[in-house]
Amino acid sequence: MSLARTQSISLQGLRGELVDIEVDVAHGLPSYSLLGLPDAALNESRDRIRAAISNSKLQWPNKKVTVSLSPAWLPKSGSSFDLPIAIAILLAQGLVERDEDKKRVLIGELALDGGVKPVRGVLAMVIAARDRGIKEAIVPLSNFGEASLIRDIDVVAVASLGDAILWISTGQKIEQPQLSIVMEEQSSCDMSDVRGQDSAKFALTVAAVGGHHILMMGPPGTGKTMLAERFTTIIPPLSDDAAIEVTAIHSIAGYVSQRGLMMTAPPFIAPHHSTTVVAMVGGGSRTIRPGACSLAHRGVLFIDEAPECASGILDSLRQPLESGIASISRAHGTVTFPAKFILILAANPCPCGRFAGRGRACECSSLQVRRYMNRLSGPLLDRIDIQIRVEPPTRAAMSDENKEESSKTIQRKVLEARERAKARFTQFPFTLNSEIPSELLRTEFRAEKSAMNHLHQLLDEEAITARGFHKALRTSWSIADLKSLPR
Repeated sequence: MSLARTQSISLQGLRGELVDIEVDVAHGLPSYSLLGLPDAALNESRDRIRAAISNSKLQWPNKKVTVSLSPAWLPKSGSSFDLPIAIAILLAQGLVERDEDKKRVLIGELALDGGVKPVRGVLAMVIAARDRGIKEAIVPLSNFGEASLIRDIDVVAVASLGDAILWISTGQKIEQPQLSIVMEEQSSCDMSDVRGQDSAKFALTVAAVGGHHILMMGPPGTGKTMLAERFTTIIPPLSDDAAIEVTAIHSIAGYVSQRGLMMTAPPFIAPHHSTTVVAMVGGGSRTIRPGACSLAHRGVLFIDEAPECASGILDSLRQPLESGIASISRAHGTVTFPAKFILILAANPCPCGRFAGRGRACECSSLQVRRYMNRLSGPLLDRIDIQIRVEPPTRAAMSDENKEESSKTIQRKVLEARERAKARFTQFPFTLNSEIPSELLRTEFRAEKSAMNHLHQLLDEEAITARGFHKALRTSWSIADLKSLPR
């Protein structure tokens, strides 16, 4: 029989699709045809696969070889199809015994000597395979750590094409590495490192309780960056499902360690202000990678010196901030990555940074100050729940010998406040105050009459927008939860 079939996974964002790889070895002039929307890396697979088969002491068919990847409409990218194509070619020649009943996927890039190299996104691929009823995944040895994080699917690690053939033909495994799940090391930073700044710490605590976005404005050297870097130490660690999801995104970006490192702490992503829109939101020509906002999913995206960002960088975050999803559209379709993060912006009040500072003379004209602050667009600021001013710490705060409140203490308060909110949301599909739908803020979670009247007056005066109206109510609920108030 000259027809054989294997299966693999093609990633479209975080979602994986099952791909059938069919190989037909027929009489005719020696040739190799690859069908089914392959990208450049896949088109180059012929020479890699041929060399790998030959150097594994096996025979390349001196016939007409046709490889079909279906569904044909689905774009396929990357070198992870090398191993399943090679096995299908060997199956079609009868060089590997068939096991038609086994639901398995094969993932891996082939080296010229027959070795199996690691690929990006294995964790997301194995999750997709499990969700589609696949019982076994053959992965590169170097990817075994991340693949083994997934339960309910057998993961077989192979170091070479020969190892894969041996397992498929006889069920004999090479020695599998003994791995334990390695948790991400916790940050050594602590909120107690920051002297003074009680109001800024309170604002960050409120943001941690409700998942609110925050802008910190102040002169250089006031501790804005220190506060932001320690924010992840006061928010709760990731749940098991969230940790797997976050690790899968970082696996696609190629940032997961070969040791099977699972990200249990919320990620902290801090792109430089000179970054590009593609680096911020994600993109690429054929192989689309997640950007900074998706890498910060369920964690923190911190942008220092926010007004220094190039035009369009900050505004590209408006859609992810609103929907929690980063959408990248290309000619062949739209790819989405989850991007539900807490945004922290830090900014100086003017180009020199000394505007309205105590005892410092600002060198900027009023026009320069206005132009500088206009780089933060109104629509973006409207999506920021909390805006605070961070002043330099006083002499008394710097000389105070009393120990500052630690991250553990603040985190305990945040956890208690989130539990109060969670108890209030038992009948609803959300857990954070920042996720309360606007219609419920007018009914189930309506504020007291005096507060609503004040907000309505501000709305009539156009001092706030409708979005700002709802964000004020959501932030108020977080403050109430933090202070153990019923409303």
